[in-house]
Amino acid sequence: MKRLLLIALALMIALSSVAVAEDTAKAPKYVFMFIGDGMGNPQVSATQYYLGSVENPDSAYPVPADLSFTKFPYLGMVTTYDASSFCPDSASTATSMASGEKTLSGVINYDVTLQTPFKLVTEYAKEAGKKVGVISSVSVDHATPAAYYAKQPSRNDYYEIAVQGITGTTLDFLAGGGFKKPTGANKDQTDIMELAAQNGWTITDGKADIEALNADSGRVLAINPVLQDSKAIHYEIDRERLAAEGEDILSLADFVKAGIRVLDNDNGFFMMCEGGKIDWSGHANDAATSIHETLALSDAVQVAVDFAAEHPDETLIIVTADHETGGMTIGFATTAYDTHFTYLTNQKISFTDFDGVIAALRDNGASFEEGMAEVEKYYGLTMTEGTDLSLTADDIDTLKAAWELSMKPADQREIGASEQLLYGGYEPFSMAVSHIMNNKAGLSYTSYAHTGLQIPVYAMGTGAESFSGLYDNTGIFDRTMAVMGLTK
Repeated sequence: MKRLLLIALALMIALSSVAVAEDTAKAPKYVFMFIGDGMGNPQVSATQYYLGSVENPDSAYPVPADLSFTKFPYLGMVTTYDASSFCPDSASTATSMASGEKTLSGVINYDVTLQTPFKLVTEYAKEAGKKVGVISSVSVDHATPAAYYAKQPSRNDYYEIAVQGITGTTLDFLAGGGFKKPTGANKDQTDIMELAAQNGWTITDGKADIEALNADSGRVLAINPVLQDSKAIHYEIDRERLAAEGEDILSLADFVKAGIRVLDNDNGFFMMCEGGKIDWSGHANDAATSIHETLALSDAVQVAVDFAAEHPDETLIIVTADHETGGMTIGFATTAYDTHFTYLTNQKISFTDFDGVIAALRDNGASFEEGMAEVEKYYGLTMTEGTDLSLTADDIDTLKAAWELSMKPADQREIGASEQLLYGGYEPFSMAVSHIMNNKAGLSYTSYAHTGLQIPVYAMGTGAESFSGLYDNTGIFDRTMAVMGLTK
């Protein structure tokens, strides 16, 4: 009997200790949410294998490298389907993560009837006294960043989305790209920048000014002074090439650094940062560009990791995606079990900038040989025999067919089902080059759209263990709220 009493007492003490631990569990003061748009397991794996191949060129066996977030101690997986499809879009998936609710593709933070708006994790965080920041490498009114501050029946309501962010009270820091429709669809409404000034925002679009931002800067709208396509910051592969040529362009990591300086305060902050061009390069089946974009996101996450090292037991970092884009696969029919990731180091340009090269060639009436000289310059693919990137006769035929189509003005091209399958609506010559480059490296794609693959979730810091397991993407909202000690 005495032994039973001792066992019961020990159990009571143990349970009491657990209860005390649960009651005193500390909520993170700082929460980072990183979203690699279009970044599924294939994109992460390809980036690890690429980096490992580059860093270990003489290794006799494959050596994958770690990214900043692949070393995180907790790993989960989420489903991404929305109320419309198993292959969702960024609006609905970001809505699920920001609000914990399912909706239709193309809808931002409204229910399927388009009548009832959802309340966001950023709004709960703001009510709790935290500052809130949203960063994106694409335009800041794009679907994923918008889902963390706006509510609109359509993701294409760019002006209305921007107005909500600028005139609302949720955001303290909005940064990265610009605005797609700064004066509305008809270009006749009050300019967003003017609205920002009227609403007390500190507006910075100079590199030195952005690098000088701090806690005394107030509410900050920071737009990269050098934008590329669709009001987005540069693809990392292009930024690196331009840096080698002497240009100094801000990276996604630079905006995270600025955001930390602006948002840091006694009550902490919630920051969402999107690597949006992983998705865009996936749509265009440009593997090398996708890998560089994933590395850029990894660099941005590393900024948060370094911050967490200075704030132990106060920081939570979550890294995930909204969906996978392109159906990327590691392995290709003609390379069998071999991959050649180091071939991708020869590519120095994104499909977007190469489209510009093609446009100039078209305007100048260039020959196929002149076009191939640009291909060799930017991709290393060559018609010279005997090199790793020598083109086969079939490759050259493929490129000639795409070249002939690209040399016609867009409105004079005959695009049938076969051309749509080959080029996906993109510049034909650029797409043909990308596909050949991918395949020689041992990579390929199945789609020009999003896929329904499950998506990884990486977490470290206070409460990170909550993000392990397999669950739906709405669970990211639920777990974040719970860890932060917030209730709906």
